[in-house]
Amino acid sequence: MRKRPLLVAVSAALVLSSLVGGQSALAQPDGLAWEPCGDRQGECTSVEVPIDWNNPDGAKTQIAIGRLRATEPQNRIGVLFVAPGGPGGSGIDSYILGADLLEGGELRKRFDIVSWDQRGVKRSNEVRCSGDLLAQAPRDFPANEREYRELLAYNAKLGEDCRKNTGPVFDFVDTTSAVRDLDAIRAALGEERLSFYGASYGTQVGQQYAELFPNRIRAMTIDSNMDHSIKSGARYIETASEDLEGSFNTFADWCQRTAACSLNGEDVRAVWDDLHAKAEAGTLRDPSTGAALRAGSLRSELMSAMYGPEGWFGLANRLKALSKGGPAVTALPAAAKPAQNSYQAIWCDDWSWKVRDFAELRSYRAKAERVAPHTELSPFWSDVTSCLGWPAQVSNPQHELSINGVPTILIVKGRYDVATPSAWNLAVANQIDNSVLLYHDGIGHGQYYRSACVRERVDRYLITLETPAPNTHCEAVYPTQPPPTLTGISTVPTTRPVHAG
Repeated sequence: MRKRPLLVAVSAALVLSSLVGGQSALAQPDGLAWEPCGDRQGECTSVEVPIDWNNPDGAKTQIAIGRLRATEPQNRIGVLFVAPGGPGGSGIDSYILGADLLEGGELRKRFDIVSWDQRGVKRSNEVRCSGDLLAQAPRDFPANEREYRELLAYNAKLGEDCRKNTGPVFDFVDTTSAVRDLDAIRAALGEERLSFYGASYGTQVGQQYAELFPNRIRAMTIDSNMDHSIKSGARYIETASEDLEGSFNTFADWCQRTAACSLNGEDVRAVWDDLHAKAEAGTLRDPSTGAALRAGSLRSELMSAMYGPEGWFGLANRLKALSKGGPAVTALPAAAKPAQNSYQAIWCDDWSWKVRDFAELRSYRAKAERVAPHTELSPFWSDVTSCLGWPAQVSNPQHELSINGVPTILIVKGRYDVATPSAWNLAVANQIDNSVLLYHDGIGHGQYYRSACVRERVDRYLITLETPAPNTHCEAVYPTQPPPTLTGISTVPTTRPVHAG
C-alpha cells in the first residue's frame, strides 16, 4: 500500500485581490512548502484560495497539490497539469501516489507532473455526509409518481445533511471555482502558461479553463470529453444509452470472432436479452450469492466492463455463469460506501435539469430504450435524477463554450464510450474552433490509456506542439487472450457511475 501524503497547510502567498478580466493575480513562486509524499519521490503541499472567488478577501480553504519532478531534468519543458476525473477523483492518488499512469513515458521525462485534489474532494475539504443517509440512496429508476416524489425528498434531505457536515465549501464546489483554483496553483508554481491533460470530467475543467484563461495555455489535450452544453435531461440519458448499446454490440461481435471468449459460438445478444428480461422480472439469481440480481445492477456490471476491453473476458465469464446457473463465479465485492459525496455535490453545482414531473422523466427512459434495444438504459440516468430536489444553487449551469485566443487544443474521442459518448466529443469539437480531433476507433474510456497510437500522438503534441493531421484515426486493438490473472468476473457492480479518467 502506498503511503498517505503529508500535506502541510501553508499559504501560497497568493495575492488574492479582485479578479480583473477573468485573470487571477500572480503569486510569488517561493511561497510553497513542499513535503515528501508517497514512495515515488513525490512532493505534496497545499495552496490557499478563497472559498468564494467573488469574495477574495473572505474565508479561505486549502487545495492539496502533488508533484512528481521530471525524470530528465536536463530536458525539462515545464509543468504538465493533469486533471483528476470524477468529479470527485483524487488527482494526488491517481497521478502522484497511485497506479503509475504516466510512469516510463515521455511525459514523465520532460515535465513535472502536477495534480491536485479539487475543492470538495478528499484532502481539499472533502464533501462529507451521514453514511447511514447515503446508504439509503435510491438504486433504481423511479417506477411511478410516488417513487419520483420520494427521490426529490431524499435528494433535498441528503443535500442539507452534506452542507451541515461539510461546511461553507459545500456551496462553492462548482467547476468554475475549481478552474480558478487551478490558475492559482499555476501562479503559485511560477508558471506563466500551463500544459494540460484532462480525461473524462477533467475535460470540463480544461474546457472552462480555456474559456476563462485562454492566454495562460501553452498546450491542452482533452480526452473523452464531457459536453457541458447539454441542457436536456432526455438528450443526456439518450446519448449515454446509445454508446452503452454500441459498446455492447461491439463486445458481442468481438466474442463471436474470439475463440477464447467463453461465450464464443453462442448468440451473445440473445444471452444478454434473456438475462436482462429475467432481471427485470426479478427471477435472475446471482450464482455467487444466490440473491436476486436486479436489472439495474446487471446493466451497471455491463457498463463497468465497457470502460475498456480488458474487462471483456471477465464479463463473458460472468454472463455465462448467470445464464447457466453455475458454476459459481465470485464477483469482486463492491467497495463499502464511505461517508463522502463529492461527486453529487460537484455535479449538482454544475448541472441544472428542468424536469416537470414523473411523466416527463419516464419519457426520457422511453427515448433511451428506442436507441438501445438491448441495453435499454445507461446507469448514468442518475446524473439527471440525483440533482432533482438538490438544495444547493447551481453556480455553473450548462452553456455552450466560448473560447477565443487559445493555441490549438487537441481533442481525443473513442468510437463508443459509455462514460463520455461520441456525440459529446463531437459537440465539444464543434464548439472549439481552434481544435484538432484525434479519433480512436476502439471502445472504452480515457483513450490515452487505451491506445499506443493515441499516446504517441498526444505525447508528441504536448512536447513539441505538433498536432496530428486532421481526420487522423488510431485503429482499434482488441485482446485475443485473457490476462493470466483473470479468475472469473473482473467487473464491480456500482450504485452510482463516475466519469473517472
